[in-house]
Amino acid sequence: MEWFQKLQHDFYRNFIEDDRWKYLADGLVVTLQLTFCAVIIGILIGVLVAMIRSTYDKNFAEMRPGFGRVVLKILNAISKVYLTIIRGTPVVVQLLIMYYVIMASSNNKLLVGMIAFGVNSGAYVAEIVRSGIMSIDNGQFEAGRSLGFNYVQTMRYIIIPQAFKNVLPTLANEFIVLLKETSVAGYIAMQDLTKGGDIIRGVTFSAFMPLFAVALIYLIMVLFFTFLVNKLERRLRNSER
Repeated sequence: MEWFQKLQHDFYRNFIEDDRWKYLADGLVVTLQLTFCAVIIGILIGVLVAMIRSTYDKNFAEMRPGFGRVVLKILNAISKVYLTIIRGTPVVVQLLIMYYVIMASSNNKLLVGMIAFGVNSGAYVAEIVRSGIMSIDNGQFEAGRSLGFNYVQTMRYIIIPQAFKNVLPTLANEFIVLLKETSVAGYIAMQDLTKGGDIIRGVTFSAFMPLFAVALIYLIMVLFFTFLVNKLERRLRNSER
């Protein structure tokens, strides 16, 4: 029974003594805030970039020479550079650049993290949404024109809703990936869930218990959101029958 008593002692010292469990609770709140806000930013950026890229792929060759064609070409080039840089560099490096270079004057670490992770997520959301848009039959564009819609209205009312329905499970999985990626927020001294566990480890000099607790909390969240994604996929499949 000595191992059990030692386990009890370690549990008390890591979580109960001096209310150290609050480091994990407060960190969990920060992690969820960071993730949800980054997802919203990522979706906004991703949809915009996806519309630019898909519009270029579908219409550029047929467009007449003029100002609109030039603007679309420039926007597409900027989008491609954005996707290449963001998808080709580690998220932790992007976070550090955002904190120490781009937003060095800001003391709001949570805001910096939201923007950094949102910009990172936006690149992946853009490709997900673009694939959804490209999968929509061209007849849907013709249907929009027959209803008197211009291109933007057709995208807004007909194409984007259908594309979102097709890629919604993939977007939900991107949210789960982003949730785990935010664990590097401690690099800018943000007290997220992982940092909370590391603070406890630094105080008690016991690594197993606090880090195992952090891993377990992440696992529970991932399993919960995975369950919701699977339920969403089943509902979407049933709605198509």
